[in-house]
Amino acid sequence: MLETIYRIHFEQGLHLRPSNLIAMEASKFQSDIRVEYDGKFADGKSVLSLLKLGAPYGVGITISVNGTDEREALLAILQLLSHI
Repeated sequence: MLETIYRIHFEQGLHLRPSNLIAMEASKFQSDIRVEYDGKFADGKSVLSLLKLGAPYGVGITISVNGTDEREALLAILQLLSHI
């Protein structure tokens, strides 16, 4: 399992557009992808689940990836987030 903390730099927090992009990217991989914020967990492949986290601007979210392609999945998601 790989895990990292990512600081939200979107002014509106983890809103619909980045949540949708994360879910679309995560769905390309077989690994389980989980995002945590403030004691709440979300399935990284579910837009609705990510939105329910309510992560605002400036906070850190924990991204955990577990599976056969975990390294590729985590790198792809972090690269995506850095370009939003």
